[in-house]
Amino acid sequence: MKNKTIYILFFFILVQQITAGQNINVLVANAKSKIDQVKDYKASGKMKTNVSFLKLPIANVMLYFKNPNKFKLKSEKGVSFVPKGSLNINLNSIFTETDYTIIDAGTEKVDNIPVRVAKLLPNDDNNDLVLTTLYIDPIQLLILKSKTTTKENGTYELKMNYHKYSKYGLPDKILFSFNTKDYKLPKGITFDFDDRTSKSSIPKTEKNKKGELEILFSNYEINKGISDDMFK
Repeated sequence: MKNKTIYILFFFILVQQITAGQNINVLVANAKSKIDQVKDYKASGKMKTNVSFLKLPIANVMLYFKNPNKFKLKSEKGVSFVPKGSLNINLNSIFTETDYTIIDAGTEKVDNIPVRVAKLLPNDDNNDLVLTTLYIDPIQLLILKSKTTTKENGTYELKMNYHKYSKYGLPDKILFSFNTKDYKLPKGITFDFDDRTSKSSIPKTEKNKKGELEILFSNYEINKGISDDMFK
């Protein structure tokens, strides 16, 4: 029992040293390299939408990605109920910007997992992107959480859980949080509103609340090739 306790303590100290010791630029580059293995993918899953003033059922969705920045989310009915800036649902989009300065923001924990925090600041002042904060597991080189602040589309937060596809840096589950004022209501589509609201009058207090998209992936097809026509 004593030896087991010593081993656990030694392992904890080793993890802490690895977590704190890596150069933040190298760590970000290594996490990016893992994601860069994926040149394209097609993924199926179920999307749950939590917006306070809408009643939306769980939808079957397909997600398509092609390097470097082509991305599409499509629901089973051909309509995607997503907020502006939803490209941030795709982790690969984080690294489409290459000219940035990386700041070491220390260590934190995400779901009790020690992470390094890296802040990416674009060097171009005209860029819509203001700041991206990455929470990286330095052992598995996985981004567990990201926060993106833009000039035009507000701030978004993305949390990832990994399992089956972790070697590609692809999550089995994502939780995308956004401000509901940035939520797009598709034209010509009929859906139910919460009892407290109506389509013609959505209270400002409701529109400024936090909304969430949760996607649970069931399958990925990775690096099989996708036509550019898919993204038109």
